[in-house]
Amino acid sequence: MHERCPICQAPLVAGQAACSVCGFKLSGATQGFSPIEAPSDTVPAPAPVEEAHETPILRMVRGTQRGAEFKVNADATSIGRNPQCDIFLNDMTVSRLHASIQQVGGAYVIRDEQSFNGVWVNNASVSQKTLEAGDFIQIGRFGFVFDAGEGK
Repeated sequence: MHERCPICQAPLVAGQAACSVCGFKLSGATQGFSPIEAPSDTVPAPAPVEEAHETPILRMVRGTQRGAEFKVNADATSIGRNPQCDIFLNDMTVSRLHASIQQVGGAYVIRDEQSFNGVWVNNASVSQKTLEAGDFIQIGRFGFVFDAGEGK
């Protein structure tokens, strides 16, 4: 058990399940969930791009940080409940290392990293999939739209 919260560094009380300051869950297994049942014609369209960008991004369209944009690295982008992940999702429906995105031959591929709840792209469970602009990605309770960036 940590003596301080790994997120906000607040002191912790022994046996505490979550940080009393920021709410970070300190222990426990990943919780199950049901995927979003949205017909393909209601998958959210990418928000208008206000500023051109060259690197792909994931735009959160469902979740606690709705509207946030996360850059996708060319090498690898990790997604999960572990604070060391590139995209940190603090929710028990997300595994510690849930998914990763890597550039493969000029395209970006999302991979399920043996997560408990799986990775869903456009309402289909996938072990890996080459992403296309506008794809809707669900990881736990969070939903993202993939924006391939300029010229993709």
